[in-house]
Order: sequence, then structure tokens, then C-alpha cells
Amino acid sequence: MTTFPDISISTERLVLRPFEDADVSAYAEMMNDEMVTAWTSAPQPYTEDDARDWITRLAPAERTEGRGISLAVTEFLTQRLVGTVQLRDTSWRVRSSELHYVIAPWARGEGYASEAALATAQWLFNDQRFERIELRTAADNTAAQQVAQKIGCISEGVLRGAWIARTRNGGDPFGGWIEVRTDLIVWSLLPEDLEGVGEQLAESGFSAYSDWN
Repeated sequence: MTTFPDISISTERLVLRPFEDADVSAYAEMMNDEMVTAWTSAPQPYTEDDARDWITRLAPAERTEGRGISLAVTEFLTQRLVGTVQLRDTSWRVRSSELHYVIAPWARGEGYASEAALATAQWLFNDQRFERIELRTAADNTAAQQVAQKIGCISEGVLRGAWIARTRNGGDPFGGWIEVRTDLIVWSLLPEDLEGVGEQLAESGFSAYSDWN
């Protein structure tokens, strides 16, 4: 069995590191955001017990059992939790993994998702010698699709009716959620796709350079 190392990745504005007990409250708050609820399969409401179980048991097991790795994304200056980046469904034979990202509502619009995703891709390709990253975005999740495009991903096609999203039930006076079937857009990123991406993102106001230890 092969596993990812217990690492931290630094960019100009962010630190991607293993989750800590101190992240429980902020992580639970982020996972209860309406956009996160709509586009993920996280339980709702998402409690601090859910967050603690993820941080202390489930996420570490993903890494030690070779399935992937989950990193907390934090601001370099404030240490505040910006979001999370995950690699899942990893194939060590194919050298491929599936990338997921979630950004807290207060941190959106700052380019943090693209910066964190690009840093993760650079580490995975350059340090771990992987050959492919795959992303799957719900058909109506335009924000996730924009991140995929910014880091150089190529759209490969559509998986019809392959995901269950959630939306507010307009007929429910308590504002409950209902599940709706939707398509998934499949994106891929290969090492050669990163050529020039760093320079393009630098023009948006941040350095694409990343370092890891």
C-alpha cells in the first residue's frame, strides 16, 4: 500500500496543512453554508461532532489507508480557515487522483480556491510524480467550473444524471432541502496543462509559486 506523506504546502497567501482539533468549530460553520450544502453530500445540519469525527478519524484514515489526503486551507497572515482541499479515489497504479475543494463563504471571490488547487496540483505532479488529476463539477456549479478552467483543466465530457444536488424546497415554510438529480462535468489536468497557468494567475494578483515540506 502507498500513502501520501503528512505534508504542508505554502503559497504566497495560504498554508495548506493537516487538520487540527482547533479547526472543528470553523470547519462545522463552513460546512453548514448553503452553497456547501447544495453541492456536496455532507450531512445536514453539519454538527461539531461531525467535524470532529472527520478531523480526528475519517480524514486521517483517508491518508493512512492510501485513498487520498485532506488539507485545511488557511490564510498565511491570520491563520483563519479558508477552506479545504481533498484528493480522493486515488489510483497509485494509474498515478491519478480526484480533486475536491470547498471555500468558506467569507473567503470567496479572492482567488483562494484556484490558488489552493493549483498548489495541490503542483505538489502532486512535481513531488509525488502523479500523471493525472480529475475534477467533477455539477452542471450548475459555475463557481467550481471557473476554478477548474483557471488552473488549466480540460473538459472531457458529461456524466448524465450522475450526481444528487440539494436545493431549497420553495413549498416548505421551514426552508427545508430537497434532492435533485443533476449532470456532472468531468475535467482533467495533466502535468503539461500547467504550463503558463502560473503566469496567468500571477496577473490576477498572486504568485502561483508554492513550496511544501
